[in-house]
Amino acid sequence: MSKKLTKRTEDYSKWYNELVVKADLAENSAVRGCMVIKPYGYAIWENMQAELDRMFKETGHENAYFPLFVPKSLFEAEEKNAEGFAKECAVVTHYRLQNDPDNPGKLRVDPEAKLEEELVVRPTSEAIIWNTYKGWIQSYRDLPLLINQWANVVRWEMRTRLFLRTAEFLWQEGHTAHETKVEAIAESRQMQDVYAEFAESFMAMPVVKGVKSDSERFAGAEDTYTIEALMQDGKALQAGTSHFLGQNFAKAFDVKYTSKEGKQEYVWATSWGVSTRLIGGLIMTHSDDLGLVLPPKLAPIQVVIVPIYKGEEQLQAISEKIDVFIKELRKKGISVKFDNRDTFRPGAKFAEYELKGVPVRIAIGNRDLANGTLEVARRDTLEKQTIAQDVAVSFIENLLEEIQNNLFKKAIDYRTAHTTEVTTFDEFKDVIENKGGFVSAHWDGTEETEDKIKELTKATIRCIPNDAKEEVGVCVLTGKPSTKKVLFAKAY
Repeated sequence: MSKKLTKRTEDYSKWYNELVVKADLAENSAVRGCMVIKPYGYAIWENMQAELDRMFKETGHENAYFPLFVPKSLFEAEEKNAEGFAKECAVVTHYRLQNDPDNPGKLRVDPEAKLEEELVVRPTSEAIIWNTYKGWIQSYRDLPLLINQWANVVRWEMRTRLFLRTAEFLWQEGHTAHETKVEAIAESRQMQDVYAEFAESFMAMPVVKGVKSDSERFAGAEDTYTIEALMQDGKALQAGTSHFLGQNFAKAFDVKYTSKEGKQEYVWATSWGVSTRLIGGLIMTHSDDLGLVLPPKLAPIQVVIVPIYKGEEQLQAISEKIDVFIKELRKKGISVKFDNRDTFRPGAKFAEYELKGVPVRIAIGNRDLANGTLEVARRDTLEKQTIAQDVAVSFIENLLEEIQNNLFKKAIDYRTAHTTEVTTFDEFKDVIENKGGFVSAHWDGTEETEDKIKELTKATIRCIPNDAKEEVGVCVLTGKPSTKKVLFAKAY
């Protein structure tokens, strides 16, 4: 199969879909709307998990696991949450199959095996978790309760795209309980900061931290804090959210604690999550027409070494030299692959690792052995240079850091160039239609105006930035008074 990709400028969506499949990240499955995450794609997710899990634990959170199924009555308990997710729910109604008497060798649902109560396959776990917390929380001594779970969820999507929107996806979801409103809001903001730090320091993906408008808020939340990233096609991606849930779930599930003063009080709640959608964000932030471009901190293979040889004797000599080098790199915590397969030519290997976005590629041949050199190619700029073997370990270590920083700078520069302030609706429409990216504009704060702008341009309010300045202005659509600018964009 040809590895050549559709160019991004020709068809960005097609480029993305081809890249996910050809780079061996994921593929569609026999289940409509669900994906198979292949080993290389899952290795990226494992690296993301490891860093996020470390960050969660450093902020005092513990991991637990809760059931996949939620009884419908529990799911209904918090009305806004139930209403918000109702159309996306998969529901289990029976617990058994039986042989079909009319079709030998086939099965049917046993009509006698109907569940007394339907079970919702979790689209999110607030209901089952808060029902559980009722038994865990009695006193202020039990608070704060800081729990995270790594799990899968199901949201029945009709239009799907690998990683970005699938009927089943992997994620983590944090669910915390606190004594006070102030503590819960601080937790929500802290987790927004954790997500932003991860996105920028590990994914090399710059994000805007902000608050969602009322219509974009999580169902059942008082406030939703978000991180918004900008992809290379000028569309925004909601990369992670953290929700201040107030006392809505505590009241729905009667979760109270005895305060220091001996009073019965409802707890204050948060929930927060990121998902395998981050892999889609990683792809669309950095990759090019040749394939993936991965930031070194998350790349499954940071350095690949390709020997160039004729005959077993030359391969043996190269292998002996490289073995010491590999051990030194691994001592530094750098992941290395030595590709000595004899079933592919070096050129085919180069193309494969270029497609898979390996940050650094090293080639070594017989002449390099004689000269004490290596050829080093970096994936982000495609530059090659020859270096001395005796400085190679420190050179590679510094190069990986340089690539990480360069990818972040390139993404920041793109976002800066594609963030446009506008004052008129004609300007607004022109930027959204022809330039893309974030549009910073005044908004009158009403859902009606927000809906009208979406209807006219397909752009939505991505967030009200945390650092938005208080200023007197007028709404870009209605001319009504406004106190701060918000960010609009077309979005995934």
